[in-house]
Amino acid sequence: MNTHADRRNNFSLDGLNFFLADVRDGLGPYLSIYLLAVHKWDPASIGLVMTLAGIAALVTQTPAGALIDRSKSKRLIVALAAFLVTAGCLVLPFIHSFTWVAITQSISAIAGSVFAPAIAAISLGITGPKAFTRRTGRNETWNHAGNACAALLAGLFSWVFGPVAVFYLMAFMAVASVFAVSFVSADAIDHDVARGFDPAHSKSGEHPSGLAALLTNRPLLVFAVCCGLFHLANAAMLTMVSQKLSQIDISLATPLTSACIVAAQIVMAPVAWLVGTKADDWGRKPLLLAGFMILPLRGVLYVLSDNPWWLVSVQLLDGIGAGAFGALLPLVVKDLTAGTGRFNVSLGAITTVFGLGAALSNGLAGLVIQQAGYSAAFLTLAAIAAVAFVMLLVAVPETLNRSSAADDTSVPAAVPG
Repeated sequence: MNTHADRRNNFSLDGLNFFLADVRDGLGPYLSIYLLAVHKWDPASIGLVMTLAGIAALVTQTPAGALIDRSKSKRLIVALAAFLVTAGCLVLPFIHSFTWVAITQSISAIAGSVFAPAIAAISLGITGPKAFTRRTGRNETWNHAGNACAALLAGLFSWVFGPVAVFYLMAFMAVASVFAVSFVSADAIDHDVARGFDPAHSKSGEHPSGLAALLTNRPLLVFAVCCGLFHLANAAMLTMVSQKLSQIDISLATPLTSACIVAAQIVMAPVAWLVGTKADDWGRKPLLLAGFMILPLRGVLYVLSDNPWWLVSVQLLDGIGAGAFGALLPLVVKDLTAGTGRFNVSLGAITTVFGLGAALSNGLAGLVIQQAGYSAAFLTLAAIAAVAFVMLLVAVPETLNRSSAADDTSVPAAVPG
């Protein structure tokens, strides 16, 4: 075993997750503030642009997963996608029309659809299934650290240079992610393992399962619905908070939105680490239920006060829900698709479902805000989150194979770096 190469690959994955953190999630609330404050767009138009970008990502998530399953140029795909996101950020200050903003954000969203399955595939291909739980927790920990750092810098730069500075910051992080992925050794990635296929089966002449097999995987389908409802409830909450902050004090809107993000990321990092270290001992479902339970509570708490610091404080709870969900998603999908060779396309398909929820979330919230106000919108999303929690509790089984996990603990993980 080449310890030096292992360390380099692990540190490169750390850097990739750190720099892609803000890039893979998109401009989100920062774009909302920019359009609201600079171009005076109404909430419904802002929600529509974000919905269109979400739909663009939605229709490419599953093909992106299939591409990652088949491709042996995973690093190149990540680099090309990062360059497209960079271009989309750099042109935003020079365009003003609804059409061009929608087009650029849609292209960036399409490019960004490859990041999640690519990172999961590269990680699984390097570490193998035995160390994947710990590597996933480490991925998410660095992802949240990157989000926190980017949000702090966004708040500082927007305070000094205005909201447009956020676009240049994201472009820089996208370029930095290209350098990070270039240091991952191409030879270290086992492409059969990276797609969830046992190499021994490949040698014996067996092939990955057909895509139709995924449609008969009931636990996977139910879990996908739960994920869709979770993001339908979650995606618009921070955007609505940023809009409320803009109405309270426009000069503080971006810095306080950054504070909301940093507050959540500070909590997400240790939650992701906890998942990485304990998910093989405690199981996936208890941790998932804890994350899902927080979301309806958060939606209700937002309506209790318009105080900016209360809103930032409530956002801390997002760290528990999103931190657990982000680290557990690839683990549950790996569990449910083990041996099929369809890990990344399944991850892409589930990302499509929750991408649909996220895309509809901003549009739904915008319509409710127009008709009944922000409090009604928060309570509507809280009710949807409650449905997702009940469905997860009742209809999704524990996916951890206890005997397999016990075997895994006897094998040294390759991720400590």
